[in-house]
Amino acid sequence: MSHHLIISDLTLRDGNHALQHQLSLDQVSSYCKSIDEVGIDVIEVGHGNGLGASSLQVGISKFSDEQLLTTARESLKRSKLGVHVIPGFATIKNDLSMAVDLGVDVFRIACHCSEADLTRRHIEFCRDNGKDVFGVLMMSHMLDSKELALQAQKMESYGAEGVIFMDSSGHFLPEDVTERDHRLKELTTSAIGFHAHNNLGMSVANSLAAVNAGASLIDGCAKGFGAGAGNTPIEVLVAILKSKGIVGDIDIDKLLYATDLAREEIINFPSEISSLSVVSGLSGVFSGFLKPVLSISNELDVNPNAVFRELGRLKAVAGQEDLIYEVANSIKNHGIGKHD
Repeated sequence: MSHHLIISDLTLRDGNHALQHQLSLDQVSSYCKSIDEVGIDVIEVGHGNGLGASSLQVGISKFSDEQLLTTARESLKRSKLGVHVIPGFATIKNDLSMAVDLGVDVFRIACHCSEADLTRRHIEFCRDNGKDVFGVLMMSHMLDSKELALQAQKMESYGAEGVIFMDSSGHFLPEDVTERDHRLKELTTSAIGFHAHNNLGMSVANSLAAVNAGASLIDGCAKGFGAGAGNTPIEVLVAILKSKGIVGDIDIDKLLYATDLAREEIINFPSEISSLSVVSGLSGVFSGFLKPVLSISNELDVNPNAVFRELGRLKAVAGQEDLIYEVANSIKNHGIGKHD
């Protein structure tokens, strides 16, 4: 069975979340050189929240975007270099222009799933500069399949060549992915992609469901390394796809070597499905909230499960990290203890 897929490796971007954005230039260079031999289409690099995101609010990066991308560009010969872009963090004048000048190939313009309007100028700028451009709808469980498809239509109209829906909280089951994939294919003409998180242990199953439903853009990370419970382990996903004859040009042995190297040189602790990750997934809260929720809950002596459930009720999204303290403090003032 042939099925053309664009596979993106986000170890050096989404995995940077788990490192609190402290990825080093040596780590970038080493992993890029090893993964470049594999046949993966796109290697995404940068701060966990993308271009221009280094800040007190979401974390200060150890190295600048320009340093990280320059290092990656020099180390990649075969795979394309990609970046994650969230308007509001990334500006056209400073961040996108810099990335274009450095030779970034693929720009993925992301927003909360209901705010596609915010991506128009960024998508159009990248398209005008002849780059590969995809729209990304984050926290996609917060919209039903029809509303999600309507947002994807907007991105398509701005010039996006495809639209990726992200399960940013690891909330979906395979049937949820299949439904959204089918609806997006019904109402759009561009390529459809999927990005999984592993809070409920469904990242590989959900990614396979997306492929079986016709998705042609799929993400993964070495050993699943990423925010919270992590992402789809790229070596597992590709091995399954290769066994089914869906991908043919990827060297699985070189991929396994590269991901083992990442485990030795980058991954300071393996991603795992903790009890709190399960609560996060069920609550539909962004996986990147895991560490700040745990830290603040310990500081205020409140139950982190209760904090996650309240954040889910409030429909908190990435960028609202300040809300964590407010929620935890409110729970404390209402007398809910750490172990209640």
